[in-house]
Amino acid sequence: MTYVLFDIGGTKTRVAVSEDLETLSKHESFKTPASASEGVEKLVKLAEKLAAGNEITAFAGGIRGPLNEDKTGIENDSILKKWIGKSIVAEIKKKYDVPVFLENDAALAGVGEAIFGAGKGADIVAYHTVSTGVGGAKIESGDIDVTTIGFEPGHQIIDVDRTILGEDMQPTLENVVSGTAVKQRFGVEPYEIPQSDVLWDELAEYLAQGLCNTIMYWSPEVIVLGGSMILGDPKIPIDPIRKYTVEALDGFEASPLITLAKLGDEAGLYGAMGILKKRL
Repeated sequence: MTYVLFDIGGTKTRVAVSEDLETLSKHESFKTPASASEGVEKLVKLAEKLAAGNEITAFAGGIRGPLNEDKTGIENDSILKKWIGKSIVAEIKKKYDVPVFLENDAALAGVGEAIFGAGKGADIVAYHTVSTGVGGAKIESGDIDVTTIGFEPGHQIIDVDRTILGEDMQPTLENVVSGTAVKQRFGVEPYEIPQSDVLWDELAEYLAQGLCNTIMYWSPEVIVLGGSMILGDPKIPIDPIRKYTVEALDGFEASPLITLAKLGDEAGLYGAMGILKKRL
């Protein structure tokens, strides 16, 4: 049996296959096309190539953006505009009448880290990715926790009195700590700001406020942090994040382990393996 795993991003689409749902046997990527029809066509062709004549028994993967209610495609996205309202699941099923599972890419990366990565062994894992935006999900017993609208931790309000952002931007965690936000506020790319700049410590303190909320709402055993603003160079350093989170909790609750993601760009592919292990 061959399982196809995919991760549709704004820039790249990654495709992999697995025979045992424990390891990735082969994987390749291509530039994500503007249109959904072309993108799914390329995905299926690459899947056939990687399967090398073996029977494909299921597909699972992630895509950026909020999913529609039946999890067949996305409702909105600032980059994949021509994918909005298109059923990715239906397009795949035109060629393969097999189970197809679609999830938000950040949530799927969280599953990967929970089962195969930094959160392995924990029952409740909170995953946050901090890059151009802020995303994430609560992972419980190796699967994405049940929701009605999905998870949007980046849209939580933290700058209530608007002392950081003023009146021009929504005072959300994403608009404070993401790479896009840093560029908007300071006019330079985050990677142009030296690690020695006090800004990185300030971002750690702001992010800790969000993680304090995560702890109170989700009660995780582990918080796994990924994304270019956390794992890149320069980056928001992990030790100050831990310190400021403890301070924000102010003794009310103990801080869970806060650790760095391990799986890099392959987290979503591992997450796809994880949901197939749980759902098939």
